[in-house]
Amino acid sequence: MAQQEGMSSAPVRVLEEALGMGLTTAGATTDEVAAEGIYYLEHITITEPSEDDFEYEEIPDDNFSIPEGEEDLAKTIHLVQERDTDTQILEQETILPSKPVIPEVIEDFLCNFLIKMGMTRTLDCFQSEWYELLQKKVTDLPANGNVPDVYNQIMLLETENRNLKKDLKHFKQAADKARENLLKIQKERDYHRMHHKRTIQEKTKLINDLKGLKLHYASYEPTIKVLHEKHQALLKEKMLISLERDRAVGKISGLQATLKTIDAGQNVHFPIITVGHYCEKENRPEGPTQACLRAAREQNKCKMLMKGNTKPTAPSQMVKCQIFPEVKKDSEFPIDMQPSLDVNLCKENPCPAKFDYKLSNILRLHELPVSCILMHPCKDMLISCSEDRLWKLVNIPKGNVLLTGSGHTDWLSGCCVHPSENKLATSSGDTTVKLWDLAKGDCILTLEGHSHAVWSCTWHSCGNFVASASLDMTSKIWDVNSERCRYTLYGHTDSVNSIEFFPFSNTLLTGSADKTLSIWDARTGKCEHSLYGHMHSINDATFTPRGHIIASCDTCGVIKLWDFRKLLPIVSIDIGPSPSNEVNFDSTGRVLAQASSNGIIHLLDLTSGHIHKLMGHESEAQTVAFTHDGKYLYSGGSDGTIRSWC
Repeated sequence: MAQQEGMSSAPVRVLEEALGMGLTTAGATTDEVAAEGIYYLEHITITEPSEDDFEYEEIPDDNFSIPEGEEDLAKTIHLVQERDTDTQILEQETILPSKPVIPEVIEDFLCNFLIKMGMTRTLDCFQSEWYELLQKKVTDLPANGNVPDVYNQIMLLETENRNLKKDLKHFKQAADKARENLLKIQKERDYHRMHHKRTIQEKTKLINDLKGLKLHYASYEPTIKVLHEKHQALLKEKMLISLERDRAVGKISGLQATLKTIDAGQNVHFPIITVGHYCEKENRPEGPTQACLRAAREQNKCKMLMKGNTKPTAPSQMVKCQIFPEVKKDSEFPIDMQPSLDVNLCKENPCPAKFDYKLSNILRLHELPVSCILMHPCKDMLISCSEDRLWKLVNIPKGNVLLTGSGHTDWLSGCCVHPSENKLATSSGDTTVKLWDLAKGDCILTLEGHSHAVWSCTWHSCGNFVASASLDMTSKIWDVNSERCRYTLYGHTDSVNSIEFFPFSNTLLTGSADKTLSIWDARTGKCEHSLYGHMHSINDATFTPRGHIIASCDTCGVIKLWDFRKLLPIVSIDIGPSPSNEVNFDSTGRVLAQASSNGIIHLLDLTSGHIHKLMGHESEAQTVAFTHDGKYLYSGGSDGTIRSWC
């Protein structure tokens, strides 16, 4: 028996090792079996009964009817209600409670395994020995004596694994999305950081501009007082002139009566009367040119009175000569002009174009922004104009100030040198154009007529005419000899920002904030042609030294080149978005310099199309100019400095 128990326990150990379970702690299962009773497995063969021997029981019919004579309405209603209740019960779905899945017990698993394999003798031995142990209560099974359902566990594990993979995929997607959001937030952070820095720079610039404007407008109150005093003085002078005019009219009436008496043959003493035009100019200090002109006119008058006249001048003629002052004659526009060999405007320098300029010197000449730089035609000098109402003549390259001109009551916008190199014309925000003697720095003539600020001015090649462009949407051509406006050019619909004479001709070029360039005939004051193409306000326009190309720039940084002979656009170069303040050609005509509001000087090679940059300004670059030999480049900035590049 012990041998059989050892033999029967060996397969159980093998099964325990295969199933990963132990059968030694089965006390709870033994107690349950003892409580419920002992069951034996027997092999029983069930025979199929024959249909002939089977007796069927007759089922009575439920469909009964109410016997006649016993019909009652209440009973009928009660039967109908019961039938409805039965029908509703049958129609309802019977929901059975779910039966929990109970794993197989170990002994049942072993018995089923032996039956399946056909090991009947082993099964009989196992059952006899097993139930003997149960009766003796010797078995010691584990607390969990059930065989695990491996397939269900595998399915559960696979389902859990699949769910974990889905979660992992979702987490990866969430991580990728978080990474993209992080990159986007970093880019936004960098953008806002740059925007913050730009805002700080603009704030600093606005603060500096505000300080400059405060300094600029600090002189308005005393200027208004001075103008008020001048107004009162002019009113007094007007009254005096009226009295003097009435007195002169009375004397003229007396002279007319005297002339009638002379005609009658009577002798009368003729007083010498001088009647002239009294104006404010007589009270102003005369410049050297005005003094020379006045002396020459008086000398010419004396010569005309004494010229070959042996007879004494009639008193009536003397009176008429003294009553009517000399009228200044207008200058004539030249018809055929030839380029002068002494003027460098039409010369083209044979030297190669230069682009490798480097900052060599900084000239601190003005307190406010520099608005214009102009090179002297022959000497190593430059003229600078500024918003501090001063112009200065500077020796280059040392930067020594030779002459300073003051007289404008507002900022200066531009200047131009007379072809004879001894005069200077300046335009200003005080609505005037002034002519200066470059030898002494004195103002010799003031041209008044514009109603708003004057942006630019230019000399005619003959030297007798000055043209000016103004914020009042007009341009004017001034006759220097007669000191009056010859023509007012109407046609632009916005401020005229630039004006320049074509070299050695009567053609005038203007650039306006209405986005157009206009070409005028100075002899008639009429517009001959207009050039369209700019999308923004034009700030400056200029000719090449030969005059066959026009360069223009606008407030969006776009530069356009035009063929002046065909009046067609050649090319458009966008160097924006910073505004272009001024453009200028070098003496070779192959390099175009542009002063930009971002403080960069752009050099455009017209041969290859390459653009070179010069960076050195700490603020906006307002103006730029080349020397005649091309060795130096000068640029003016909003900080009042002029930078020298070589």
